[in-house]
Amino acid sequence: MRIDLAGWTREATDMDHRSFLSIFEEADRLGFDGVWFNEFHFHQPRIPYPSPHLLAAAILARTERLRVGTSILVLPLHHPLLLAEEIGQLDHQSGGRIDVGIGRGTAPETFATLGVPREEARARFETGFHLLRQALSTGSASSDRGPWRFSETIVGPRPVQTPHPPIYVAGSTPETLGFAVTNDLPLLFSLEPPEGRQLDVLRAIGDERVPSVIARSSLSRYVVIGRTTAAAAGQLEPLLAGLDQRRRRFALQQGREVPAVDRDTLLAQRFIWGNPADCLAAIRDLGARTGIGALRCVFNGNGVLDPAAALAMMRLFAEAVLPSLGLPERS
Repeated sequence: MRIDLAGWTREATDMDHRSFLSIFEEADRLGFDGVWFNEFHFHQPRIPYPSPHLLAAAILARTERLRVGTSILVLPLHHPLLLAEEIGQLDHQSGGRIDVGIGRGTAPETFATLGVPREEARARFETGFHLLRQALSTGSASSDRGPWRFSETIVGPRPVQTPHPPIYVAGSTPETLGFAVTNDLPLLFSLEPPEGRQLDVLRAIGDERVPSVIARSSLSRYVVIGRTTAAAAGQLEPLLAGLDQRRRRFALQQGREVPAVDRDTLLAQRFIWGNPADCLAAIRDLGARTGIGALRCVFNGNGVLDPAAALAMMRLFAEAVLPSLGLPERS
């Protein structure tokens, strides 16, 4: 199973820039396969990295093997030709280490600020994808319908990865999941809510491409690891308390009731935790149950835990779990 990092977003990025980059330089040395970043514009409070591609360029210049992915680019906000050139350049600069996660986006205020009609999001997403893939695959594209219209235009540079860098889709609606299967695109499954319902919808589609789509997809889990189960439990409790506090705060901000959460269900569906043997067994079981071939590990609780605690767990995981997964590229 491919093992990536996630969770370094929003408040988790609130630190000195060099210190932030050093986390991923170390992740590269430790043997993690990749890291994923989100796109958030006009965020309040302000965040230091609204553009995942600018951040990716900095990280790729400081690492040798670590891949960098977007989870996600809000495709309706981007002109597909400009986006294709950015992705092609990043792939060229990195020697082929870019992963492209795309989605429709869920923040209506961003669409309003940029003057993009929210009701056009799906059409812009689907049209944008086809134009982006065409430009990356062939080096040129044209369009005579939809939101973007232009004559045949050469796009460069060509990406290193062929026919194009891997493209993933994030989404939970039947329409988006069906779109992914129709276009043979792997998915970035969400952590909250977890992937169970999405997998049910996918399997109900009945398309012969579904198993391949699932196998190439990526799911996410909070990871809490200690040298002993007791040590891991000591890390787990403050994380659970911090996540619950955040959940309550978001619910109040949105005028919603705070939903009840069953602890055992939460741990079973969203966490890998325990000593190294526990974590290894849980990862193997997760892969066997879901058929999914990649895991995005959230060691920092999406910013609930401080970077030092997250790094300590990353180091232990790399020492005691990664070698047992037996991936050739880590040998």
